[in-house]
Amino acid sequence: MKEIVLAAGCFWGVEAYFSRITGVVKTEVGYANGNTENPTYDEVCHMNTGHAEACYVKFDDSVISLSDLLERYWKIVDPTVLNRQGPDTGAQYRTGIYFMDNKDEVIIKASLQEEQKQYNKDIVTEVKPLVNYYRAEEVHQKYLEKNPGGYCHIDLSKID
Repeated sequence: MKEIVLAAGCFWGVEAYFSRITGVVKTEVGYANGNTENPTYDEVCHMNTGHAEACYVKFDDSVISLSDLLERYWKIVDPTVLNRQGPDTGAQYRTGIYFMDNKDEVIIKASLQEEQKQYNKDIVTEVKPLVNYYRAEEVHQKYLEKNPGGYCHIDLSKID
């Protein structure tokens, strides 16, 4: 099993998207790479915690490779926009790929370079080691399953 933490705007839709991909065995939402210990959703949204809303993804790399997972990631983000995805604005909505295994950095950077060919503007998605991650409050876990009409900036039909 492999793990990665992905930031792609509001984490409710990101979690719903990745949880539907074959080979993904676990998802949860949380706050990544900030400077506040155990932040709350309110703090992340309204204070300068430095955290990104993110989705922890555990996947079976014998079923789906990190490269294939990243191909799906690029489908749901505009990686050229800083601190915004869809209508959501703020540093917590930045795009980021946070790795736990240093060997994954080469794969991630190759994927980013390949994706850059699709754009005239520079990709601003962060690629960094995961420094910290805090699980979000229970109300946010599987939010769109609990609230089927809930807000989602991601087109969940993009799963293939």
